[in-house]
Amino acid sequence: MSFYRPQKYKLFLKKICFIYFLHIFASDLYKYSKLMKNRTTRQLAIKQIILSKRISNQDELLHIMKDQGFELTQATLSRDLKILKVSKVTDQALGYVYVIPEANIENQRENTRINFLSDGFRDLQFSGNLAIIRTLPGYANSLAVVIDKAEPYEIIGTIAGDDTILIIMREGVTHSGLINSLILIIPKLEDKLG
Repeated sequence: MSFYRPQKYKLFLKKICFIYFLHIFASDLYKYSKLMKNRTTRQLAIKQIILSKRISNQDELLHIMKDQGFELTQATLSRDLKILKVSKVTDQALGYVYVIPEANIENQRENTRINFLSDGFRDLQFSGNLAIIRTLPGYANSLAVVIDKAEPYEIIGTIAGDDTILIIMREGVTHSGLINSLILIIPKLEDKLG
């Protein structure tokens, strides 16, 4: 004959609730990490579109992004434009067009200095959530400062020596997510990491 044991039943219910909570938490964490990965890819695509085409409004850019397979809302696009510090300048034919700050003459010197650092880049290797950038002697510290100043979501921090940078990646960030983030910071790395 079996007896009803309320203590065991309560413990069983607690275990089920805890497992369900873990499942919900893990799925939300997965969605968030996927969102962050998509963010860098999406922002890189926005940057490339604006640099290659004359875009006059967000609707036009949104349609191009959707044609390229990105799922995003106007609010997300607006936030991305703000993060990328995209501005509008006058254009004779279209009225106003979007420009990336790096394309402005006043920022070209800084961009040249940052891209100069890509000349010292040798290679990038991964181990778990750590990445190692090897550079020519003397380049690592300056490159790490530029990466840290950009404050990308994917990178928690860097430690630099003379010719090596240790990058600590945020949990859930993929290798391609980090690579895209580095390309956003130093565009000329695309040739070396591509």
